Amino acid sequence: MNPTNARTKFLWLIYSLAVITYLDRVCISAAAPAITAEFGFTPTQMGYIFSAFTFAYAVFEIPSGWMGDRFGTRLALTRIVLWWSLFTALTGAALGFWSMAAIRFLFGAGEAGAFPNIARSVSQWLPPAQNGRGLSVSFMGLATGAALSAPLVLTLLKYQGWRWTFLEFGLLGVAWAIVWYRWFRDCPQDHPGVNDAELMLIQPPDVPRVDVTHHIPWRRIFTSGNLWTICAMYFAYAYGLYFYLTWLPTYLIKARGFSPDYAKWYSALPWVFSAFTFWLGGQLTDRLAKTHGLKIARGGVGATGYALSAALLFIVTQVSNNVLAAILLALAQSSAALTISAAWSVCLDVGRRNAGVVTGFMNTFGNVGGTIAPLVTGYLVEHYGSWNLPFYGMAAVFVLGAVLWLLVNPYQSVLEAAPSA
Repeated sequence: MNPTNARTKFLWLIYSLAVITYLDRVCISAAAPAITAEFGFTPTQMGYIFSAFTFAYAVFEIPSGWMGDRFGTRLALTRIVLWWSLFTALTGAALGFWSMAAIRFLFGAGEAGAFPNIARSVSQWLPPAQNGRGLSVSFMGLATGAALSAPLVLTLLKYQGWRWTFLEFGLLGVAWAIVWYRWFRDCPQDHPGVNDAELMLIQPPDVPRVDVTHHIPWRRIFTSGNLWTICAMYFAYAYGLYFYLTWLPTYLIKARGFSPDYAKWYSALPWVFSAFTFWLGGQLTDRLAKTHGLKIARGGVGATGYALSAALLFIVTQVSNNVLAAILLALAQSSAALTISAAWSVCLDVGRRNAGVVTGFMNTFGNVGGTIAPLVTGYLVEHYGSWNLPFYGMAAVFVLGAVLWLLVNPYQSVLEAAPSA
């Protein structure tokens, strides 16, 4: 019997979800100049608006990850996508600073848990040896959405107001949620499109089945030193990421002198490069896991990507050529993106059946960095008039993150105590 190929449809679904996630998330940064022009927001106020999303995203990440572990990812992702799509659309109804900040906070609360639940669904629908590659598909979608957002939004703004753009982006999520709920099943064996031959590929007899629902050992998770190291390591990735997601178009226009027409393409460049390194990182971490073990596959890949990013960010501050600076910025983000599959794979390594909660923890504390970065950038630019200071800070954070990567133990479950010296 030839195996069916429901896994490919599943991968297309998580890829398209990641595209929509980042279309909606990055839309506001591309629209920021138009929003600022209408309301007269200062850089500090825009920093607070950007951070309202990431603060809520961090606060609600663990509960939303728990929902997937407790009730299954079919229901969890349907709820998540419908909620955030509503508040994406409502962003276009904002009347001023406070309403904009409140709507973006509720948008962040809704989108929280999307990637932890994607990770959990990958652990259910793909064998462990393919987790890195499966996750890399979703992160390639992330890069695609982020790359498309600025060119698409800035093009739409030529023909319509920014408010209509948010409404249109919100409708994409509603359409996806309907398709997901109708097609997906938490257990592959419950899906009518999966035959026994494909099920043997997804769940080999020698690999334990991931429970759909179970009791969460909260105390052991909270006291896992290994998990806290992972969380601190991921802070660096999200700190850098949210500079790109929030301030990059403004930086290119105001600090580097690009016109909006050129800025939209250079704003997309980090994500074009990252689409490749997301894929490459997934391939590397899976291949190295087979040949050199998990420590090299996770920590080696992660530390290398962070170190490269730190070096490139420092070089950006020394470069006067604007095009070269934009290319170096794109390379810096894509170097950090090389680490993402390793980071989420290590959560599956140490989380196992608690993968949703563990990835939720990591993403929560990562998004503390994502909350701080827009605020720090806005403050430094407004009060010191310097765009170099934010880059020095990002480079330092990535150096610290590289060190933390080397301390992560992918063999130690969150349910195990650290080995004694």
